[in-house]
Amino acid sequence: MGVTLGAFSVTVLGCDGGYQAPGGACSGYLVRAGSTRLLLDSGPGTLANLQRYVGLDELDAVVLSHDHPDHWSDIEGLAVARQYALSAPAGAPADSTARERVRVLAPKGLREITYHCRGDAFDWREVTDGSKATVGALELRFSRTDHGPETLGVRVSAFGRVLAYSADTGPKWSLGRLGGGIDVGLCEATFTSAHEGSARHLSARQAGTQARDAAVRRLVVTHRWPTVAQDEIVSEAAEAFGDSVIPASQGLTIDL
Repeated sequence: MGVTLGAFSVTVLGCDGGYQAPGGACSGYLVRAGSTRLLLDSGPGTLANLQRYVGLDELDAVVLSHDHPDHWSDIEGLAVARQYALSAPAGAPADSTARERVRVLAPKGLREITYHCRGDAFDWREVTDGSKATVGALELRFSRTDHGPETLGVRVSAFGRVLAYSADTGPKWSLGRLGGGIDVGLCEATFTSAHEGSARHLSARQAGTQARDAAVRRLVVTHRWPTVAQDEIVSEAAEAFGDSVIPASQGLTIDL
């Protein structure tokens, strides 16, 4: 479960858009940099997959991009685990690591729609467009995307490398808003171009075009609608990007 000191990577815990495909999980990514561990979104199914890589007492922080449940609902289970399962039994010495509150960085109002997350398991911090934060070895910067509720794309930097996460967005926002020098662009590609304009999400063509315009070095397409064929997403994104693209899949780890 460890990671080599100095390494910077992102592991896909879930990548289904909107709802879970059979055996699937929605948006969630584990970012590791040295000894720092960050959960980036926590959609349904991701909590189970997270525990394949780290213990629930090992997270340094959680980032939730917006209040659509396919991006945050598993935070409820994490709250229960940290508040009860990881707490010291009555009469036993408290485990300060397990009891320490985990920072949750999220847009305004998200905490209020949760059920289990209003206790002391988490230290909630409000972030918005232009906010910056430091989590261990990671430097974060947020940018509001083109989506219904306030939704925040995130630039994650460590050891001179950059991961850019689009979260959910329509085409009126672009990866370039997160700045240059992007080594890996983790960009939603929910539909194909045939569905453009039907929702505030990107098609694979739009994702590829954005990544090309932002000079992204490697493009990972994610948040695919479960009924859309992966090969169509990959083909369309690659044609627009001008290079091969990587389809997100559960367990995929990308080293930056």
